[in-house]
Amino acid sequence: MKNIAVIGAGTMGNGIAHTFAQFGYKVQLIDISEASLKRGMETITKNLDRMVAKEKITEEDKQNTLDNLYTTTSIAKGVEYAGLVVEAATENVDLKLNIFKELDEVCPDDTILATNTSSISITQIGAVTSRPDQVIGMHFMNPVPVMKLVEIIRGYNTSDDVTNTIMELSKKLNKIPVEVNDYPGFVANRILMPMINESIETLYNGVAGVYEIDTVMKLGMAHPMGPLQLADFIGLDVCLSILEVMYEGFKNPKYAPCPLLVNMVRAGKLGVKSGEGFYNYSENRKAEVVSKQFA
Repeated sequence: MKNIAVIGAGTMGNGIAHTFAQFGYKVQLIDISEASLKRGMETITKNLDRMVAKEKITEEDKQNTLDNLYTTTSIAKGVEYAGLVVEAATENVDLKLNIFKELDEVCPDDTILATNTSSISITQIGAVTSRPDQVIGMHFMNPVPVMKLVEIIRGYNTSDDVTNTIMELSKKLNKIPVEVNDYPGFVANRILMPMINESIETLYNGVAGVYEIDTVMKLGMAHPMGPLQLADFIGLDVCLSILEVMYEGFKNPKYAPCPLLVNMVRAGKLGVKSGEGFYNYSENRKAEVVSKQFA
């Protein structure tokens, strides 16, 4: 399996493409937008330059990685020779189901179809294909080239052979794969998102401010990043989407999104990507200035 296709050139997609290409795989990065593909390749190049500057890779390694990357706006063209497709589009159920229906039609019969979803049912995604045994979750962590974990999620029908293949492939990327079963939020987000949501509730209820909540968790619990800062980094819209999937999946009120989170997303305050969330990022991407509404 040397040919990989990645659907989506955003933060996760370009990170996944970068990682496969760096380890010698030929990668087709696919997106419906030429502008997104251009931004994705620019991001990959900047990240490689950063790695060269830190002497983690050589200039030759950088060039080899870039030489392994190709871009296209055509799914059919991009997956023509793919042994594995990794979908990393927006966290939207209908969008993902439509993508997998198309992939099932245009991919070779033996192609494994993986999704980078952070919460949506692998079983549900597999059910819209004629190959549910070849559908699996590969939940990479952000930033993909740096983070070691890959959450490998088995759908109800995912075969042992496909699971073992993806576990071994992840190891070849110098990642640590962890196999989990298909329930809303899997492991990472089932634990992380309620913590983030509770942090937002703590702010909403006036228990403490943004800086104080994050400081308690960083200094008291040894978290490298406070939960509100982390929410900004992930994207508040993504956090809301994951919580809604979990709330719908479990029908348990403990997963209900905090009203403050809902209102911030409605107002377009999405975190780093919009320039403001719990912190203001107009000057830089570091969480140094608390947003005016919480100051």
